[in-house]
Amino acid sequence: MRPGELIASDGGARAGSAADVGRAWQVLGAVMDPEVPVISVVDLGIVRDLDWQEGHLHVVVTPTYSGCPATEVIEQDIQHALEQAGFRAPRLERRLDPAWTTDWITHEGRQALSAYGIAPPAHSSSKRSLLGEAPDVHCPQCGSQHTERLSEFGSTACKALYRCLDCREPFDYFKCI
Repeated sequence: MRPGELIASDGGARAGSAADVGRAWQVLGAVMDPEVPVISVVDLGIVRDLDWQEGHLHVVVTPTYSGCPATEVIEQDIQHALEQAGFRAPRLERRLDPAWTTDWITHEGRQALSAYGIAPPAHSSSKRSLLGEAPDVHCPQCGSQHTERLSEFGSTACKALYRCLDCREPFDYFKCI
């Protein structure tokens, strides 16, 4: 290199393949939500899309809500996991439209929530609760549907605090949104 020559870098850009995208989905399937560490960001439905753009893996992330305090941590965890797996300079895009919905939680994610002691969303994200209709929440401990809401807010803003009237155990309910 001679003085005055321009140094350019493509930041590790390379041609990607369908296998790379598939491997990236697998990597992200092991990245857990920091507030609910038994469900992956994939099963939670916040990783919306993966593809290859301009020589880099492009990841679309939609937080559970725009004010979620864990959003930046989740994005850092995604970036770190992909880089550790050999993806150079993956590009993350935070997309708020359309807004995330509990409908995007996978069946496996719902099972993981229940096994952890958090009642998964009871229905689709219809807005019936805005009209005063209470959800039919089953106790994740004993399966009873005899439950009551103690507080609209549980351990995080996306959960409500419930109690089972049969086994008497308190539990979080992941609200439908």
